[in-house]
Amino acid sequence: MNSIKELIVEEIKTLFLLKKTERLWHIPLLASLCTGIPLLIGYFLNDLSSGVLACIAGLVILYLPSDSSIADRMRTLFICSLGFIVSFTIGLCFSFDPIISVLVLGIFSACVHWLTLYFKTNPPGNFFFIMIAIVASCMPYSPQTIPVKIGLVASGTLFACILALVYCLLMQNKNKPINKPVSTKITKNNYANFIEALIFGTFISGSLFVGHQLKMQNPYWIPISCLAVMQGASLHNIWRRTFHRILGTLIGLGLCWIILSINKTSLSICISIILLQFIVEMLIVRHYALAVIFITPMTILIAETANPIFHNTGTLIFVRFWDILIGSAIGSIGGWFIYHEKIRYHAIRRIQKVSSSIKRRK
Repeated sequence: MNSIKELIVEEIKTLFLLKKTERLWHIPLLASLCTGIPLLIGYFLNDLSSGVLACIAGLVILYLPSDSSIADRMRTLFICSLGFIVSFTIGLCFSFDPIISVLVLGIFSACVHWLTLYFKTNPPGNFFFIMIAIVASCMPYSPQTIPVKIGLVASGTLFACILALVYCLLMQNKNKPINKPVSTKITKNNYANFIEALIFGTFISGSLFVGHQLKMQNPYWIPISCLAVMQGASLHNIWRRTFHRILGTLIGLGLCWIILSINKTSLSICISIILLQFIVEMLIVRHYALAVIFITPMTILIAETANPIFHNTGTLIFVRFWDILIGSAIGSIGGWFIYHEKIRYHAIRRIQKVSSSIKRRK
């Protein structure tokens, strides 16, 4: 009983604990510009849906490394930009059939998860590549518009790369001298787990299948919530993330209702998204639940601006709550399987290492 009581007290404390971080305010500002400027351009050109696509692609800026040379940082960002374009293209090209889309998304998610394990990718890791594929797979299939949509995503990533280059050059001039060598070495993990990747892909595709079966208007909310929860590094982290996501979502939906009640124009919604993006990037490395409070209204505003139920605030919030709750529950179960697979996998690897070392001694 004492251990359970201590665990509950510890979890309550985490709700009020802000982690220390060395992250500069420049990155949240840069992220806001990379997502906000394309959104505003779309608004002023009276094509907000195109602005939203380029806005989402601008999130590639979050993969900009903070501790390497300019050449290394730009190389990483270009590779991630290509990954964004490929992810979106795969999701969009197979969106013509829900079942095929689910299968392709599962295979793609498993491959991306394995690659991020193999190359030891830093956070946000596989999240945005899979998220973009999920969003694209739920878009209406129209072959004529595929090149245009891919072009919008490419332009969003290109704009982010240009801003990143300007930022890197400014910071280099400000912090001279910088004599870091250009690193071309890629760290690899030779023990990347195929079974873990398979479990990951299965639950992502399964959550999208649930969304289609429930006849959700925007079924991508369920797999995205599932994906966010399964990012936890351990079983305890996954359960904590589930609790924090549900709690943060509840409060965030209330905040979303307030924002929608105050903001009645598309321009004010765009400005709200830019401000929320800045707040999220300031908080995400310090407190997940607190960040989710602002992630919830931001993602709803980005995704639902062209939705017919957008102006029916009560219905919108009710539907989004159940989407996120279902997705978080599926993600928790998936996290449990992944955690136990990790234990089994590393145990087998240790046995193999011991066996090989004994053989060499003989």
